[in-house]
Amino acid sequence: MPASERPAVPRRLRDKRKMRVLISGASGFIGTELSHQLREDGHDVLTLVRRQPRAENEINWAPTARILDSSLIDSVDAVINLSGASLARLPWTASYKKEILRSRLQTTQALAEAMSMASKPPEVFLSASAVGFYGDRPGERLTEASSRGPGFLGDIVEQWEQVAQIRPAKTRLVTFRTGFVIGNGGSLGPVIALTRVGLGSRFGTGGDIWPWISLYDEAAAIRHLLTSKLTGPVNLVGPTPATSDRITRHVAKQMHRWYDFVVPTFAINLGLREAGPELLLSSQQIVPEKLLNDGFVYRHNTAEEAIDAFLPEKAGLPKKAGLPKKAGLPKRKKR
Repeated sequence: MPASERPAVPRRLRDKRKMRVLISGASGFIGTELSHQLREDGHDVLTLVRRQPRAENEINWAPTARILDSSLIDSVDAVINLSGASLARLPWTASYKKEILRSRLQTTQALAEAMSMASKPPEVFLSASAVGFYGDRPGERLTEASSRGPGFLGDIVEQWEQVAQIRPAKTRLVTFRTGFVIGNGGSLGPVIALTRVGLGSRFGTGGDIWPWISLYDEAAAIRHLLTSKLTGPVNLVGPTPATSDRITRHVAKQMHRWYDFVVPTFAINLGLREAGPELLLSSQQIVPEKLLNDGFVYRHNTAEEAIDAFLPEKAGLPKKAGLPKKAGLPKRKKR
């Protein structure tokens, strides 16, 4: 077993009831929810920002120049890294692909190096990663022990996780591989936008398995990892698999919109190029084996439950009753 994945013996926290947590990327889709949940738990949350600080809990940093005061690291119990350029920004031009990689490596390296220079490194470093590590693997059951798959995202994740390894040996490291996060925004944002204007669509055959997780459970799982003894890669995906058609169809049903269109595979490949197959057409039956074995309890066990948790109220749509069973959509009037 690689040294990086051996169970670590965590130091006793300064205060078991309250942790001081430093977060990069706290203003993002996941970071906002995570910060909210951590504060509800009574933890002290500090956030790294690249602009002028506007609150007492904000600290300015320059990850591209690797500027971060190591004395700040001395004062925290945990560091959570959520930084990285969005994969949802399309198209993936050659220059933007470099930015996707650079943004992840620079922030992760800056944090890991600051921890290495600190006189009292934090107990735990939770660094974001992605299920893109596994690539398109139809028909396979994928766990944290599965090998790396093909593709651009596999290259990104491999280097991203490797950089995190330079943290101090005494700091427990978890690289959490996040899936398709279901919430009001994020990966589901474009699907909601298209569905709202009556363009709810199936992507390709619709049979590809999307490794989803609800936004609430994503943040709750990260909170769980703060005090867990887990190390190495951990899959942050839901406990039951769902196809892309099942997810997009249920979004249309909840939004009371048509689901009449199919975006063929060739159109996705032509329009989105490399991003299409990797984001929309990859099939990944990923199992959160480590998380389940560690006793984590999900709030949302199915993709439908995750979608129902924020639709239709947060999509700004009225609730309706009596929808037809077929596709959950109203029938067209005959002309």
